[in-house]
Amino acid sequence: MTTSKIALVTGGSRGIGKNIALSLAAKGIGVLLTYHSNHTEATATVAEIEALGQHAVALQLDTRNTQSFDTFFTEVRAALQATFGTDRFNFLINNAGTSLNAPFAETTEAQFDDMLNIHLKGVYFLTQKALPLLQDGGRIINMSSAVTRHSFAGASAYAIMKGAIDVFTRYLALELGSRGIAANVVAPGAVFGGGAMEDTPEIRAYVAGITALGRVALPEDIGGVVAFLCTQEAGWLNGQRLELTGGMSL
Repeated sequence: MTTSKIALVTGGSRGIGKNIALSLAAKGIGVLLTYHSNHTEATATVAEIEALGQHAVALQLDTRNTQSFDTFFTEVRAALQATFGTDRFNFLINNAGTSLNAPFAETTEAQFDDMLNIHLKGVYFLTQKALPLLQDGGRIINMSSAVTRHSFAGASAYAIMKGAIDVFTRYLALELGSRGIAANVVAPGAVFGGGAMEDTPEIRAYVAGITALGRVALPEDIGGVVAFLCTQEAGWLNGQRLELTGGMSL
């Protein structure tokens, strides 16, 4: 197996993250993926990547626990050396996260803090800690959401954090440009089949009804675009937000 470049994908064991990892592997990119708790699922994803002819390693990480990041990157360094024979990786994809559906009037401080830690504070400081290992000329792709542009009742806390990620990414692009590192945002709409959001026939019908292409999104609608952002062809794309909704609420 030959691996020329390496990506670190958080939340890469299932759903959108898994499809991102598989799409990267299909382009000849090795993968370090993180998982929160399901080691069996992560191991199965590693096996699928290896079946595509690429190296892969799964590491446990809770992205809301910033105190664990130093230990995590010690493990990343070890994995880079042992599996890939290098001390750097090329692409950071901040994908890990969960959703929250709670009306503003009923959202608790604990729920708000959880969204803050997972989707903003964790992403901010994980990216900061990753910088010494991120190769010059690399890429950072942050996962945001269509709810930063379209408002849906019950998504306020989640949407606030994702809106902040949109802004954060522009600053990354500005401040890391001297190292040749590009940073962009991918903002999916509702994606079904990944376990991160409520999934009922009624919700699927509603989403399909407000989507120009007339169906809901699946993880495989997202991963290929993220993988494209890691190619040479996308090298001049920087500080931008790509919304992947199939034309939702146009």
